[in-house]
Amino acid sequence: MQDDNPFEILPGDHGRGMVLLGDHATNRVPPAYGKLGLPDYAFARHIAYDIGVEGLTRRLSALLDVPAVLSRFSRLLIDPNRGEDDPTLIMKISDGAIIPGNHPITDAEWQHRLETYHRPYHRAVSQTIDTVAAQSGRAPLILSMHSYTPAWRDVPRPWHAAVLWDTDDRAAVPLLERLRAPGDLLVGDNEPYDGALRGDTLYRHCMVTGMPHALLEVRQDLIGDDSGIEAWAQRLAPIFEHINADASLHQYHIFPSRTGPYPA
Repeated sequence: MQDDNPFEILPGDHGRGMVLLGDHATNRVPPAYGKLGLPDYAFARHIAYDIGVEGLTRRLSALLDVPAVLSRFSRLLIDPNRGEDDPTLIMKISDGAIIPGNHPITDAEWQHRLETYHRPYHRAVSQTIDTVAAQSGRAPLILSMHSYTPAWRDVPRPWHAAVLWDTDDRAAVPLLERLRAPGDLLVGDNEPYDGALRGDTLYRHCMVTGMPHALLEVRQDLIGDDSGIEAWAQRLAPIFEHINADASLHQYHIFPSRTGPYPA
């Protein structure tokens, strides 16, 4: 893998019919961009990446023996979990931090970031999903891993984890049920975010194509170190395994999106 590669594909058994995604896995910015005009500490914050997600996704990929696709660029450079026409694709300000390297930005630079980082990542996601579909002979289960801050603007977020989804509940409902079953977690259902986001990763790769999927958010303080990552990986792996074992899940079925009609 070259150091400037905008994505990393973790190996796994493609016949198992599951793919893990880490849209915001790293806080890396290519050397040519310096720090985008930001201080070093900005890259330890959630504005740069989803804290804990890289380690958690790597561990789950290994435990489950399934492939995963990780981005290798910070969301501060360009956000892979946004559609190409989303105004927040390249942020000028994020949670109070002004990003000098993103404003002003020329049309040419905007297109360069799309062509160099955003589009190659999504091609890698598409190719991995297609390979898993071909080798497993069924619609793969796609699980997207994210994390969120324990508080937002001084308001605590009580959920330990959350499941985000649009209208396809095939994976979301059993994931919610299994996470809640032990009784030791408060699990949000489309909290603290709404899972219906037009043009995001799961919209373009799953909602439009009819593949079963869910987005899982874990609170960042719970996976901020190796012990937390291991504990959550051990908790999640059997849940993911159980959901994936449901043969009825692995069908192509296109659900209408809450965001409106799909593009023609």
